[in-house]
Amino acid sequence: MFQFHVAPAGDDSWPGSVERPFATLERARSAAREAAGDVVVQLRGGIHTLTRPFELTSADSGRDGHRIVYQAYGYGTPAQEEAVVSGGRLITGWREQDGAWTADVGDLDTRQLYVDGRRADRAAIEGLPGEVSTTETGYVTDSAGPREWRSPGDVEFVYRGVYPWTEARCGVATVSAVSPGEGPTEITMAQPAFGWAMELYAATWEGQTTRGPGLPTSIENDPSFLTEPGTFVLDRSRPGRHVLRYLPRPGEDPASTRVVAPVLETLLSAVGTRDVSFRGLVFAEATWLRPSRPEGFLHYHGSGYYEGGGVEVAVVGEGASVTYPAASATVPACVRFEDPAGVEIEGCRFTRLGASGLGVSGGDGLVVRGCDFDTLSAAGVTISGGAGALIEDNRVRHIGLEYAGSPGITATGTRGCTIAHNEISDVPHCGIVVGPSEGARILRNLTVNTMQVLADGGGVYVSGPQGDSWESQGLVEGNVIKDVKTAYNFGLYTDYGASWLTVEANVVMRADNTAVLQVAPPLENVVYRGNFWDADPVGHDGPPSGVTYEGNVTYKDERELNAASAAVQDRAGLLRPRP
Repeated sequence: MFQFHVAPAGDDSWPGSVERPFATLERARSAAREAAGDVVVQLRGGIHTLTRPFELTSADSGRDGHRIVYQAYGYGTPAQEEAVVSGGRLITGWREQDGAWTADVGDLDTRQLYVDGRRADRAAIEGLPGEVSTTETGYVTDSAGPREWRSPGDVEFVYRGVYPWTEARCGVATVSAVSPGEGPTEITMAQPAFGWAMELYAATWEGQTTRGPGLPTSIENDPSFLTEPGTFVLDRSRPGRHVLRYLPRPGEDPASTRVVAPVLETLLSAVGTRDVSFRGLVFAEATWLRPSRPEGFLHYHGSGYYEGGGVEVAVVGEGASVTYPAASATVPACVRFEDPAGVEIEGCRFTRLGASGLGVSGGDGLVVRGCDFDTLSAAGVTISGGAGALIEDNRVRHIGLEYAGSPGITATGTRGCTIAHNEISDVPHCGIVVGPSEGARILRNLTVNTMQVLADGGGVYVSGPQGDSWESQGLVEGNVIKDVKTAYNFGLYTDYGASWLTVEANVVMRADNTAVLQVAPPLENVVYRGNFWDADPVGHDGPPSGVTYEGNVTYKDERELNAASAAVQDRAGLLRPRP
């Protein structure tokens, strides 16, 4: 077996030994390509700052039955070191001005900031002041307040709950007086985002039709908003001479506080890589800049967003309909694999990232085990296509911090994917989402405090066909779903034409609704058997023809429910509890 070492204080002209390590992952990658047999690349503790994404191709695969491993030094032992792969930039040169810290940062562009490892929010205000009306290009308000914004082109409107499951973001183009003097203010929104929003968000309900995103629920990123300690603003009004402003919290000192702005959008990109492992690494500090562009972020559902191309209409009841994208894009991940085979990701942490943590498309035999996903702007894990993936014993929490529709774990278009023994907590929308797939198995997961921000979802959400026969069916078994927060949710939610699916021996408690059997399009070939509830599912007393409902038990008393379902609850959640 070959071993190479990489350290922040190393040198790429050295041989990569423990005494004389390489400085960069690129140098270690080159050495691994030249070695025969098993290869282990040991990353010493410290911050391994990337200046460009670390890229792997099929040439970086294990060969002839051997494996290439990138791991933290001492992995799996009490002496394991913390090796952080970072796409961030340390901000220095602070000067104090009117109680805030100010730094000239050149052409730096970012949407996030981390202060001693803590995520700082962008400075924001709640909604537009004054009496406001919507126009085809933006808004008119009788307040002069928006004319006091110092960098209007950096301002972003946030629309929470356009649909109950949706949160959109659109930038401002200009702010001006309608006429000279102190009269009304016209806000022109950036295009094409606002035009797309007028196209995408159209609904009819009880004879009333709405169009467009409505009024913003909050407004972000102007120096005039900087009033809350621990928040920041990036002023890009002068091209190439951007200014970062941060309002410190009590006790923070610019001479000793570590402030990092994520710069890279991708930390790791692997295409066609086989038989490679990543163990015990921390992936941190990356951003995603697309929502700051004129296209904005026109969210629809889960990790999907609209990029134009037309909409379609879904009828969801008599006289009720919503529009939805004819095609959607997916929020990217900061660590990405395309068509992997035999790739293992074990014991890693994904944190302080401005998009999703881990994204995988296609491939075969992926294993993601024992990882932590936290402090993410979007989803934890997103799997699209591929066969035989195992997502097991991972902890996902505090995600969707910027894109609140993001699920903890998502799989769609997969074959034989298993999502088992994961713990998902404190997330803004769904815990686990499985779209149309074949033979997906959602087993013995624990979700707690899901649906904290948006509505119409659940701790576990399954939609579309899950096979084409009972032999290829999907299975949702042994999961425990607790504390599904927002009004209008279903703890265990089979939706939108789910079919060829068995839902068995799950526990749901403290949800707005435990489950629903009557949806549009209707459920077909779905079995609900032996589940434990604290309330009867919607439609339990008259299941539709496509649903078999048998042996399920409702306990109104929580103590009785816990006693009856103790065996299920004991088996759900992490295999190896972590602090």
